[in-house]
Amino acid sequence: MPMTSRYPIPAPDWHRTEEILKKSRFIATVAHAPTTEEARAFIESVRAEFPDATHNCWAFQAGPPGSTARVGMSDDGEPHGTAGRPMLNVLLHAPVGEVACVVTRYFGGIKLGTGGLVRAYAGMVKAALEILPLRERIVPVMLEVVLDYNAITLFKRMLPDFEAVVTEEEFGADARFVLRLPQERVSPLCAALEEMTGGAVLAEVRNMDSDG
Repeated sequence: MPMTSRYPIPAPDWHRTEEILKKSRFIATVAHAPTTEEARAFIESVRAEFPDATHNCWAFQAGPPGSTARVGMSDDGEPHGTAGRPMLNVLLHAPVGEVACVVTRYFGGIKLGTGGLVRAYAGMVKAALEILPLRERIVPVMLEVVLDYNAITLFKRMLPDFEAVVTEEEFGADARFVLRLPQERVSPLCAALEEMTGGAVLAEVRNMDSDG
């Protein structure tokens, strides 16, 4: 089961911000990364865009906010622990999931020092996230419901309150419906159906789906 059934993710396309820090040019590029493979493909695309950069440091978190199940990072030649780790820490503490970030640096001749690098790379990720357009990712559940014909009208009227959509319906001895709804709406809907029908209802989660 997912850690949460809905959470913010980056809107489609890449999003970018840029700063000059002590003559070094820093470019932060952020994108949606629902899988490790897509995160790495995005990173390679940015590296290909800036092949002459001094560094293309990166980090990604390809899961719900705060999840460490699918993460990655790289200092790309900067002193160990001064780029990838600070970048990943920012991503893990952000309220957004499925996100990858590459911070490109063109060295300007002035060394920032270890602490300066940590602040610069972490700061670039924070700056990019602040302007990042978001959309909501909903992890839905498919729920099969069987009830009497005399309950259909009230049943269908209550569905919008639970963000439920009918994906299948079949009319035999009873009425059977397959609903698609957010995971956290399942228990409240089942409770409402039990109350409405006096217990004359069967409701069972059929399978999990995904929605980008």
